[in-house]
Amino acid sequence: MAIPPLNRRSVLRVGGAGMLGLTMPKLLRAAEQATSIKPRAKSVIFLFQWGGPSQLDTFDMKPDAPESVRSPYRPIASSADGIQVCELLPETAKRMHHATLIRTMTHTMKNHASAGYYALSGHEPPSDDQRLRDSLDLYPAYGSVVDHLSPNRNGMPTSVAYPHVIRDGSIVPAQHASFLGKRHDPLLFLEDPNDRNFKLPELSLPHGLSVDRLQRRREMQRLVDAQTRLLEYSDQARGFDDYYERAISMLTSDRVRKAFDLSAEKESVRDRYGRTTYGQSCLMARRLVESGVKFVTVYFSASIGGRRVNDGGWDTHGFDNTRMYKIVDKYQLPITDQTLPTLLDDLEERGLLDETLVVWMGEFGRTPNINKNLSRDHWPQCYTTLLAGGGVKGGYVYGKSDQHASRPAENPVKPEDLAATIYYLLGINPTTEIYDRNNRPLIIGGNTLHDVIA
Repeated sequence: MAIPPLNRRSVLRVGGAGMLGLTMPKLLRAAEQATSIKPRAKSVIFLFQWGGPSQLDTFDMKPDAPESVRSPYRPIASSADGIQVCELLPETAKRMHHATLIRTMTHTMKNHASAGYYALSGHEPPSDDQRLRDSLDLYPAYGSVVDHLSPNRNGMPTSVAYPHVIRDGSIVPAQHASFLGKRHDPLLFLEDPNDRNFKLPELSLPHGLSVDRLQRRREMQRLVDAQTRLLEYSDQARGFDDYYERAISMLTSDRVRKAFDLSAEKESVRDRYGRTTYGQSCLMARRLVESGVKFVTVYFSASIGGRRVNDGGWDTHGFDNTRMYKIVDKYQLPITDQTLPTLLDDLEERGLLDETLVVWMGEFGRTPNINKNLSRDHWPQCYTTLLAGGGVKGGYVYGKSDQHASRPAENPVKPEDLAATIYYLLGINPTTEIYDRNNRPLIIGGNTLHDVIA
């Protein structure tokens, strides 16, 4: 009779007693071996659509629903049998054979701050509160967990995030390492990759300061630190010191500087991605994973959006100039339909798509009913996430929403489950525990969606 794999939790339930003649250390080793995971993806590109795209107007259209529910746009066929998408996404439709659509993402957080934290961490916030504040008691970013458990050894940063710090009034939590320590923060930059003079200050030395001189300054600082014993009693100082060391290693690395040099790309390639901040950010993401960065987070916008018509995120509440429902819209859907297909094509052409997981998602979806402002409000109960490449099935739909895309009808998926699936595809066991600042063990993920894995 086959023995089922052991996980750490089941092993600990055994206590100090032997099981099948094994001692506790051997049991733990057996459990670790039984749950070892072969990576399907080397890297993740996490495209976060801050503000909440509408599932009914993108990837889960309900053309047979009442007029008050169905999209003003028509669905069109895609390259995947049985999958339709919005008519404003014609190029994306041609690449759906690469994608898995999870149409039953669900939670209960209706405020951007709480829902955003949930989406960026895979852990439920303590409350549904628009005033949720960043705190070391809250969970770290995905990339920080990856850096903690499976850091790069190739000279490249494990995690990079850009070109915004997202907020809705206050800064949304889960954009950094939180209680894991500053040493695991993503490399964050806020410069615009679409700027003609784009250059990362972190990778540029001040005028007149050579690398040798910088290293001598660092040696002097180490001596002062040792004399004051600063690093022996301050975890925070150690974190800053590690961060400083990483910055210096990047300053002296040709590989890192080259990865961030967008000017090395052909003009035709840059044009394909689109001369927008988001378009050039997606091109940068391809360059970073190609150079060995493991987790890249690209934020669509710094703000949720709202009334503005030419910037901001996906929070299209209507008013008098709603973006989502104007055929002449040149912003969200057209930008998406240029950048996402181009990114998938570029990764495929370079042989990177099979080893790079692309995640396209927001913090929630939109209400089934179109309101009096010809818009949709916040709706976390059912929304869609797109996955492509990196070990997932192509042309596949996981889960089924009800007739109005208002609730999951089959296979609901919580953010914890998506987190588990991302970690699993990277070869990280989603039952792994990390420890908060009170030394409490926290499991990093929920239930892996094995059905979406190729």
